[in-house]
Amino acid sequence: MKTNVMKALTLVMALVCVFALTGCGAEEVDAEGLWADAVYLSDEEFGEGGKTVTVEVVVEEKRVVFTVHTDADTVGEALLEHELIDGDESTYGLYIKVVNGITADYDVNASYWAFYVDGEYAMSGIDATEIDEAASYQLVYTKE
Repeated sequence: MKTNVMKALTLVMALVCVFALTGCGAEEVDAEGLWADAVYLSDEEFGEGGKTVTVEVVVEEKRVVFTVHTDADTVGEALLEHELIDGDESTYGLYIKVVNGITADYDVNASYWAFYVDGEYAMSGIDATEIDEAASYQLVYTKE
């Protein structure tokens, strides 16, 4: 009887561990608020190529990470080739209006997409920023 109790206890502990580990993965973002328009609600991987760029998209305290394998030279090219961003071309470069289906429009509600490299506000536009596989990139929905 003691052996059966130990086996049952071991089984219960194993199940607890399995359920605990299941919750350790990337959390899926709830599709509410601005995220209701999002194309992807969880981390995604795209493409094939010799370079890898990882971009974290942050909106309202929630985030998803896109990992793009590409032969493109710039971060902007890599994201555009998978339709992860969209915007308007200007004399200053690409003005990002849409990331992952989520629109930021300064003229409508004073919102815009801020681009960060290694935690610092980027000094160049996304379409002029050459891919550095060691760098971390963020696109952050920002509202004034």
